[in-house]
Amino acid sequence: MALPIRWIVLLVLMSAVPSRGDEVLAQKIDEIIQRPEYKQAHWGLLVIDAKSGKTIFEREPDRLCIPASTTKLYTCATALGILGPDHRFTTPIYQNGEVKNGVLHGDLILVASGDLSFGGRLTKDGKTAFANYDHTYANSGLMASSLTDTNPLHAIEDLAKQIAKAGVREIDGEILIDERLFEKARGTGSGPDLLGPMIVNDNVLDILVKPGKKEGELAEVRIRPESRYFQMDAEVKTAEKGKPTRLTLNATSATTFSVRGEIAVDEKPLIRVYFVDEPAIFARALLIEALRRQGVLCSASLFRPAQVDLPDASRYSTMPRIASYQSEPFAETMKVTLKVSHNLYASTLPLLVAAKNNERTLPQGLKRQGLFLKELGVPVETISFAGGAGGAGADSITPRATVALLQQMAKRPEANAYFDALPSIGVDGTLADVLPADSPVKGKVQAKTGTLVYFDLLNDRMLLRSKALAGRLETAKGTSLYFAMFVNNVPLATGVTPTREGKVLGAICDLIHRHGP
Repeated sequence: MALPIRWIVLLVLMSAVPSRGDEVLAQKIDEIIQRPEYKQAHWGLLVIDAKSGKTIFEREPDRLCIPASTTKLYTCATALGILGPDHRFTTPIYQNGEVKNGVLHGDLILVASGDLSFGGRLTKDGKTAFANYDHTYANSGLMASSLTDTNPLHAIEDLAKQIAKAGVREIDGEILIDERLFEKARGTGSGPDLLGPMIVNDNVLDILVKPGKKEGELAEVRIRPESRYFQMDAEVKTAEKGKPTRLTLNATSATTFSVRGEIAVDEKPLIRVYFVDEPAIFARALLIEALRRQGVLCSASLFRPAQVDLPDASRYSTMPRIASYQSEPFAETMKVTLKVSHNLYASTLPLLVAAKNNERTLPQGLKRQGLFLKELGVPVETISFAGGAGGAGADSITPRATVALLQQMAKRPEANAYFDALPSIGVDGTLADVLPADSPVKGKVQAKTGTLVYFDLLNDRMLLRSKALAGRLETAKGTSLYFAMFVNNVPLATGVTPTREGKVLGAICDLIHRHGP
């Protein structure tokens, strides 16, 4: 039986009227975003019902916002879609010469594959380990970074063992790294930013500092991974209880550096990182050392290769592959990238996308990303990117485009790998401690964080250019929502850190969970 026109009009009008629950939620969120500390800032928010697409809450959802590391949502979606969650990187070593009586008369050539973790995070059960506060952020001083309980040289040592097992006892030629997979570039965001296909231990040396047992003693300082390629001159004093830690790392040459400062006697051991400027040369030195530990003599210098030209890449098909290393599934690497907001990995992803399409540059990779996102249904004309990690001057997105990305990725075969890699609020990654331990929303939000901050020298304070959060949320009533929220340009009073805004976004998630549909 057909309804009269007036009834249809009435039903449409009724459906357009916000529910009392929506009004309560809007009022409570507005009370937060209208606080005095956000007088100079601007907000962009959008929350929708995952099933119906109905808007639950919005504030300027079409305004461009600085995304910070929520950029990685777009980068990782593209890489997962193009490479696939089950993709594994294979790093081969070729024998360019003959082996006679255990002696290789020729060169060994490792062809870098772009393996991001290169075995350095491999756990005993074949997973990829991460710490909530990654070591690549250690120098920021804003968080207590920690190391994974894994071997950063696992892949290098595995390759060396394979070569020794193949019967090679001496190499009278060179040890070479072929890093021609794509052109080198610079990444965005803090941490190591030199982008190339050869990565060992995230292209850093970990500097572990442990105070002495009493004031005045020298602290224990060691590096990880250990290598004779680098020389460290360390003199760190143990200071009185409660005194602030002060550490400086200074390069004194290409392969030497000094560590100076002091650490309080009651301070926990801490980590700093020293960036490796030539990752391929470092990886080569580590491989030589690993070979020597396996009893393989290497005439090649530990520090620099001789001037030996690499063969044309087409020749590898005719050379014996003496060893190879295969990575964990790509979905595991995505967990590290998204959960700890790993800038080096995310910045490298567009180059890996380019290489997958037989291209070699960052602009080519970003253009491939644009094509993928457009086909996915993301309004790419409303967003802007100049890198993969967040932090580039041109990076800008809208809450609406971000929610559209989440909606469309949920329909993809990579959906589980994508959403499982996001930090879980109150549980892990960069969302581990933004809520009280007893919060009801714990574990009910999977979302990517973003933080971009600059120091305001004029006023001796920090300017929070962006604090962001985007992902999916489950309400107390069991409704699944997608959301994106950004607050940009917040001057932080002296002594205030971006942690405050992280907790504010967590509080908004708590409100949506409790008062949402």
